[in-house]
Amino acid sequence: MLLRDVNISAAVLLLWVQALHGSALPAVSSYEFTAYRMQQYNLAQQKHGCRGAIVVAEARSADEPSLTRRCVIMKVPDFTTEKYLQAQRQHAAAVLILLPRNISSVPFDTIKNFMRSERDALLKETLMPVYVVPEDEQMLYMYEEVKQAAAMHASSIFIRVLRSMVTATAFQILVSNNAPIKAVTDNAVVTLEGVLPGIGEDAPTIVLTAHYDSFGLVPWLSYGADSNGSGVTILLELARLFQKLYSSPHTRPPFHLMFSLTGGGKYNFLGTKRWIEENLDHAESSLLQDNVAFVLCLDTLANSDELYMHVSRPPKPDTPMQAFIHLLEEVVSSRFPWVKVGLIHKKINLVDSSVAWEHERYSLRKIPGFTLSRLEDPRSELRGSILDTLSQVDLRKLKRNGMIVAEALARYMYNLSDKGSPKDVQVFKGQMEFHDGRLSSLMSVLTSVPRASQLLDREPSHVLLVNSLEYEFKRYLQQVYRHTFQQDKRDPDITFFDQMNQPIVMYRVKPAAFDLFLGGCIAAYLGIVYYAIQNFGDLYTKLKAAVKSKHQ
Repeated sequence: MLLRDVNISAAVLLLWVQALHGSALPAVSSYEFTAYRMQQYNLAQQKHGCRGAIVVAEARSADEPSLTRRCVIMKVPDFTTEKYLQAQRQHAAAVLILLPRNISSVPFDTIKNFMRSERDALLKETLMPVYVVPEDEQMLYMYEEVKQAAAMHASSIFIRVLRSMVTATAFQILVSNNAPIKAVTDNAVVTLEGVLPGIGEDAPTIVLTAHYDSFGLVPWLSYGADSNGSGVTILLELARLFQKLYSSPHTRPPFHLMFSLTGGGKYNFLGTKRWIEENLDHAESSLLQDNVAFVLCLDTLANSDELYMHVSRPPKPDTPMQAFIHLLEEVVSSRFPWVKVGLIHKKINLVDSSVAWEHERYSLRKIPGFTLSRLEDPRSELRGSILDTLSQVDLRKLKRNGMIVAEALARYMYNLSDKGSPKDVQVFKGQMEFHDGRLSSLMSVLTSVPRASQLLDREPSHVLLVNSLEYEFKRYLQQVYRHTFQQDKRDPDITFFDQMNQPIVMYRVKPAAFDLFLGGCIAAYLGIVYYAIQNFGDLYTKLKAAVKSKHQ
């Protein structure tokens, strides 16, 4: 009977342990998902991004005091430059960032802070693997668990800390791809070119250009809605509108209008550089070799009530570029007086191997040009982020900025000011204006897949996107050309690296403290059994006396 009571006590002890163990998810469960590695590339002998890919570490919150050999789990508000550098200093095994599926729900200040941290992280290389994964129920559960564990560890209440150590679930993050990271040097850069020929063989040429690729912490999540889906959208709408004017000999202006969509814009405007070289150095005849009035580059125009004209040197009086800039300011002041317009002069640093704006590529070849952007600083974090999604685009401001460019171009090309037209004259109206539905459709297509340069010539959906842009050119422009530039494998301008998306396994396991606690419980059980056996006579006598007194 004594042994039965001892077994009952031991069974209660084991059931309590099992209840504690059952408070978390089963220890043997696992969850596999795809994560996207921080991009890795070499540009102008400078190394950028993360060099590591393999991760075998326990997940921990960024709030933990010790992150050594741990995988640091962060949500968008957690990812700051300070916390990122802290993880590096403490030799964290990896950083895993959870990206919300609905970016529009994230406060704008949080978005800007994250974008700045993205920019800072990509300035230099790191051996610490950095991954980004879209949030889901399992990821959020893991985040909350490690967050609570960090809060418990910081508590001064011993019982709560002990309970957390026993009942909490630990998470093991595993990326076990043993294949080495390889350099990719055979990327192709595609540039599209189309022309609307003006009246007269010696007509000057106006070039409208925008780069179409995107940039961000990870290539597979870089959709580039504002930078530079907005510039591409405005350029395609300008092609549609001016094609109607050029289709009639009565309204065709005395200017050749050249359009170009360039690749590699986020990497020192490599596509623009190659395209200019081909037209100036290798082609027998090209409109760029003749009389170019100016080049207008469109970059990041889908928001804000500010427009800046970036130039390498101030335009001289009585030059086409100076006249166009004056007309653009005139359109803004007469129709959109709340919009701030500014001219920013930035000299090209010939010592620096990189350029800040696309027009600088033309300026280096003595072709006058400027970049129109809503951004004042070329190093702005808004020019490259995985949070630059369609939710950050204001279609009304995108349409307004496009109309400003269209009206200024028309006034210049038709010389409306000298013909006595009123300052508030509107050329594009009714059927001849930007279509809201088409703007929305173009932006949706451009942001349907990531447009990072690493992907555009390799993935079928990305190749299809470039083909769609070429189709848009052929709908409205004459003499459409597609230029494909292959990099020199021996001495590439830019080197990308593979393994940009990786399968990751997350294991739910009990922490090491639970094993110690369970071992203690087993030791206590064995101790009770041993004590009962060694003192059986005394225990039996006491138990018999207790039963006898109860019956009396």
